[in-house]
Amino acid sequence: MSFGDPNNPYGQPPQQPAAPGYGQPQQPAGYGYPAAPPVQQPYGMAPVLTQMPGITRAAQIMLGLVALAHAVIAGLYVYTLSIWDETMREAGVSGDAEAERFADIGKGFVVFLLGLAAVFALLGVILLLQYAKGGNAVRVCSIVYGSFAIVTGIVMIAAWGLGLIIMVVAILLIVFAARRPSADWFRRARY
Repeated sequence: MSFGDPNNPYGQPPQQPAAPGYGQPQQPAGYGYPAAPPVQQPYGMAPVLTQMPGITRAAQIMLGLVALAHAVIAGLYVYTLSIWDETMREAGVSGDAEAERFADIGKGFVVFLLGLAAVFALLGVILLLQYAKGGNAVRVCSIVYGSFAIVTGIVMIAAWGLGLIIMVVAILLIVFAARRPSADWFRRARY
């Protein structure tokens, strides 16, 4: 076998000129180099934002509404506790030790729910205040907060009907906080 043998699997393949434009990048007439695209932002860097995007502002408003709803729920629990003993007396629960024990368990459960609603309202306000200067953790915590607010909404549907509104607003909070403009806002460079 010789070097020029076409059946030699180890020899160099014959060189054929490529058709213009096929297998080669298109080159504009002139200097022979393609024009580079304009550089807007270094790769992997978040854009520099100076004003909060509208969708992030909407997420902030939804977060405020969920926190307000939790404060209203805590107020409703306080009202329920204020009339609890009178309602139990009218129901004839006083005097029977077993019935009073069950009433006290119910009252303890309402106190637990009151504390939970108050903590959720406080956490919502803290997150709300962090939107202007907070990092990506604020966005992630807002998404988690919205997820827990959906659970609160499910519980509150049976109680006062406020739960449906909470669920819708919490879903909107999750969607708005998870969008790319919100992620860019919370990952922006801070000077």
